[in-house]
Amino acid sequence: MIETVKVNKTITVPAERLWSAIANIDGLERWFPVIASCNVVGSGVGAKRILTLTGGGEMIDIIQLIDHQHRRLQYLRTVLPFPVSHYLGTVAVKVAPEGSEICWMVEIDVHKDQRGELLGFLRQALTDGVAGLARELLTSTECVGQELS
Repeated sequence: MIETVKVNKTITVPAERLWSAIANIDGLERWFPVIASCNVVGSGVGAKRILTLTGGGEMIDIIQLIDHQHRRLQYLRTVLPFPVSHYLGTVAVKVAPEGSEICWMVEIDVHKDQRGELLGFLRQALTDGVAGLARELLTSTECVGQELS
């Protein structure tokens, strides 16, 4: 059964700056405490993002969509250390009165016996990652990373 986990946060930085950080698909270890390293192979749609986890294990994402006009990124997670048969992440950035809003949404297909635990873990990981991104943007003067075309 497909489940959706969504995290929204308003950040007091311009939407273009937030989008620049998202469009630069490497460097996730700076935002997500569970990620030890992030390596990117290729660029643009089809790029592979290899994420090594702090507790061991690996995740691999394939970039599916980069829409600079609508500030939207989508990735398919093809390798995961937990039992799901589908994982599709979408990150969207919108202009907000206080700066910008990020919406990070993940659709997963997980077995009902593991649903509660995995959805809670994923919600917390996304919340921590978005908070880490906000901290970085609010304390740094520029985003460093590999920009997608």
